[in-house]
Formats: sequence, C-alpha cells, structure tokens
Amino acid sequence: MKSLDVIKGFSKLTKKEKLELVSHYFHNPAEIIKELQEYWLDDHHKQTLIDEFSENTITNFMVPYGIVPNVVINDKNYLVPLVIEESSVIAAASSSAKFWAERGGFKAEVKSLNKMGQVHFLWGGDSAKLREFFPELKAYLIHGTRLITSNMVNRGGGILDIELKDFTDKIENCYQLLATFDTRNAMGANFINSCLEEFAVLIKEFINDKEDFKGKEKDVTIVMSILSNYTPDCLVRCWVDCEIPLLEGVDKDFSAEEFAKKFEIAVKIAEIDTYRATTHNKGIFNGIDAVAIATGNDFRAIEACGHTYASKDGIYKSLSHCTVENNHFTFSLEIPMAMGTVGGLTVLHPLAKRSLELLDNPDAEELMKIAATLGLANNFAAVRSLVTKGIQIGHMKMHLVNILNYFNAGVDLKNNALEYFKDQKVSFKSVSNFIQEYAKNNKNEVKQLTNLDSEKH
Repeated sequence: MKSLDVIKGFSKLTKKEKLELVSHYFHNPAEIIKELQEYWLDDHHKQTLIDEFSENTITNFMVPYGIVPNVVINDKNYLVPLVIEESSVIAAASSSAKFWAERGGFKAEVKSLNKMGQVHFLWGGDSAKLREFFPELKAYLIHGTRLITSNMVNRGGGILDIELKDFTDKIENCYQLLATFDTRNAMGANFINSCLEEFAVLIKEFINDKEDFKGKEKDVTIVMSILSNYTPDCLVRCWVDCEIPLLEGVDKDFSAEEFAKKFEIAVKIAEIDTYRATTHNKGIFNGIDAVAIATGNDFRAIEACGHTYASKDGIYKSLSHCTVENNHFTFSLEIPMAMGTVGGLTVLHPLAKRSLELLDNPDAEELMKIAATLGLANNFAAVRSLVTKGIQIGHMKMHLVNILNYFNAGVDLKNNALEYFKDQKVSFKSVSNFIQEYAKNNKNEVKQLTNLDSEKH
C-alpha cells in the first residue's frame, strides 16, 4: 500500500482515473476497481446525475430504502419511506405506527415556516445614527432585493422582517442584520443566501452614499452573509394520546397504569439528565433523518437545529414530553426543522421524487409533520422497550442477520440460526458458538464461512 502523499490535480481526473489512482492505495487494486464498479448504475444518465450531486465521486454507497406502513397522521394513512442502515429502526417505527393506528393515530401541526439569515458587518460610526436610519435602510434592503424575491413573494413567501442587532459591546464595531424569511415549499438555502449577499452590497451603498453618515465613520466591512440552520420559529408539533386503559397489553408483564407511569418517568429523566437526553434524542433523529434522506432533504441541518433547540433553556434535554393525568396518556414532540418539497435533490434525485410521490406529493408543512411523526414513533418504541423488556432483546434479534452476514452464512445456516435464536439471547459470541457447532455437524454446507477462525482465538 502506498504512503499518503499530497495528490495534485485529483479533481481534474476522470471518474475512472480517480478510481484507478485510489485503487493503488489498497493491497489488491484490480479487485478493488472491479468491486467498486459493481455499484455503478447501468443507467448512464442516472449515474452521471448522482455523480454530480457531489465531487470526486468514484462509486455509490448503498443504504437500504425501507417502508413503514400504517402511519396515520391527522386521520390520513401513509406509507413512509425511510433510508437508514441501522437495524431495528424501521421495525420499531412500524410497531409504533401500528400500535397508534389502532388508537386514533398521530396528530400533528406546523406552528410556523419562518427561517433566518444573517449579515455580519463592521462599522465604526455612530450606532445611534444607524438605529435612527434603520427603518429607511430596511425599506432600502427589501426594495433592492425585489428581483430576487419576486417569485417567492408571488408564492406567498419572501422577506418577513429585518432587525438590526448591535454586538459592539462584545466585538468592536460589530453589527448584524437578522432577517426572517418564508420560503414556502422550498428549503430555501440558495434563496436566503442570495438575498443576504445582496443585503451586504446594499448596506454598503446606503451608508456610503447617505450624507448623514459622511465623514463620521470608516467604510462598512462585510464579515459574512449566511443563513442560520437554527430555525426556532420553523416549528412542528406532533403527539399521541389515549385513555390509559387503552394501553393495556403493551407488555404482558405490565398493567396499563404501570406502563404509563414508568414511561412518563423515563421521559422526565431525559428532561433533566443530559447524558440520557442525548441518547433519547438520537432515537428521535433515527426516524427524522431517515425521512429527510429519503426525500432529498438536509438531515445535517435538521439535526443541528434540533440539538440547538434542545439546549435553548441552558441545558440539553429531551425534545419529547409525556404527561399522565386524569386517566389520560399524552406523548408529544415539538421540534424545529426546515424541510422542502421543491428544488434541489427533492426533484433531482430519482428516488427522492418517488418518495414524495409515495407520500402523495406533500407540501413542506405536511412533510414536516410526517418526519416529526416518525421521530416520535421511534422514540415511543425505544422508551417502551427500555421500560419493559429492555432494548437489547429486540435490537439484537434484528442484529442477528448482520452477525450471520459477517460470517458469510448461507441460506440453510441462516434459517437454522433464526429458528434457534427465537427464544435464545443473541450476542456476537452466542452466534459465533452456534455457527461453530453447526459447522461441526454440517461440513459440506459451511465451506463459504469466513471470519470464523479468528473468533476461536
């Protein structure tokens, strides 16, 4: 294997040339080239399209695309696509969806679609004078970006407000324009950033050209213009509720009352303990991220926003909440997220388009409701397992196939293992022991096994 030297001109190589170069950093270049090319699409047009989503691409990375049925939201039944590689997430969401579909389904509402953007600038003039003229500056900014915003305004969106923030007590001469946008069904990143960069030009024009500012300040210095992924006003809420007796049967070892109370306490722990809240919220994002990826949305921005929102009170805590009172169980999630159904990958990626079609071509608000609901569904399933039989029983059952694949088990061995572990505890060691015992008695069937010898040492 080569040492990693500085590579010049890599981006200018063709895809095949990039693959050829990279292959020589493996011990078996020819095999690597053949293997990675097996993941190229036969459809040249689609492959080129996918290649152009990113840079320096040499192959495709496969992630499962699964379906959660029976997701009832506001009395509408959905088949929801999830793209995720983690075992048990889709099974957990499906279990929760079916459970609540039989109890009235999920409810959801969007409180707002507002998104934020900022222009940070330095100016050494009189801050009182800047504040005095800000209403005029605000009108100048909105008028000056009308060519950028006209189409969005026609769709009912656009610039909602612009505020002036004075940061000079923390950073010398530092100010911020904080703008609020409604981007309708688009995620809106390009739209917002285009507006902000035009703001940067316009504010310099305004201050430099206005007589009241002349001779009293240095030139305006633009530091940066960029949207914020923290969108606390782009908010969706979803919830489930039922009379406590309807929870009977959720676990054979618990009464409905016992389960509801234990569930409530588990969620309250996540509200006060950051260690627990981090894992608790990760489970919520298992569902949200998987919907975002399936529909061509930016799961990284959604997560960043959600985690910031979870810390808004000065401590990182649970995004979901539970109340048990007056013989009633309510479990809810409130979370900000910026999602879109037009533009970007939502229309360019072939499967993202199919995902939206499967969801009956939702608008941005409806997609936010669906994503949030899948987050709550996964959260319910996780907490239900934690307070009853424990998380590992279900998780390791789902992980069994992954362990068998690690050993390259064939169909007969898989079927025998799945039958054996129906009522046995699953662990990497217990599966390894089962396979070794199976191998002794079925030597003709296990020639394809790999990694087994290393487990003996």
